Amino acid sequence: MGGSKPQGEQTGIMLTEIEKVCMAEKPDALLVYGDTNSTLAGALVAAKMHIPQIHIEAGLRSFNRDMPEEINRIVADEFAHMLFCPTDNAIENLRKEGITHDRIFRCGDVMCDMVKIIEPKSMPLVDYPYYFVTIHRPYNTDDLERLTAILTELNALDKKVIFSIHPRTVSRMEQYGISTAGFSNIVFIAPQSYAESISYQKYSDCVITDSGGIQKEAYILRKKCITLRSETEWTETLHGGWNTLVFEDLKQIRVVLAQRTGAYIDEVYGKGNAAEEITDLILKYI
Repeated sequence: MGGSKPQGEQTGIMLTEIEKVCMAEKPDALLVYGDTNSTLAGALVAAKMHIPQIHIEAGLRSFNRDMPEEINRIVADEFAHMLFCPTDNAIENLRKEGITHDRIFRCGDVMCDMVKIIEPKSMPLVDYPYYFVTIHRPYNTDDLERLTAILTELNALDKKVIFSIHPRTVSRMEQYGISTAGFSNIVFIAPQSYAESISYQKYSDCVITDSGGIQKEAYILRKKCITLRSETEWTETLHGGWNTLVFEDLKQIRVVLAQRTGAYIDEVYGKGNAAEEITDLILKYI
């Protein structure tokens, strides 16, 4: 969802270009994933052109409409011909919104498929204990006081912090005149490839993030996670303290790090064969 263009301009460009492709190709269906601006654009093109739309990762809700992702999810689900939900909670969210037709399926999560492919090949990338961090959301980065407080708290932790730093966060630090040199306990690294991110998570002592996807990856990897948000669309990860929301009081990070995790629910996001299930159902219904 990044990029230098405003969200409206991004979405407008994608609407135009996706429509051109659909006019030329005349597809039997248009498949969209998740909750990005491209998801919204694809859903709107499909609705306007009367093309069946398939939404993978349907039914998720953070119940925070200040997040652009939440708007994108709701619109995609409203116009979807087939909805593939990763969890029972997602199906229940749709039901509460009056979306109850017979093309709603629980098929696990394609991200779980990916983790199960990549994780066995993952090797440690550093040889010391650490916490792995990603922070990029506007409410954590677009305020000098908030961003400084997060960096200060991370810098005071008892283990090294490996911070895979998002371009948005880099930009804000430069804008505010915050130097990485002032945080000796934090190792700032560039955004990582998918495989490297999985490795950093797998071998960390805890993941600290505000990303939706990384919360879920951490859970699938059985890694403790602290999410610097007041809500999560992945409520299953909160079970047993595997994921904990920390927002107002950042000192709670240290408190949560000291707590032990409880019971783990296996296969919450499927067995790693969601793509196969989804493909079979699309061929059956489209």
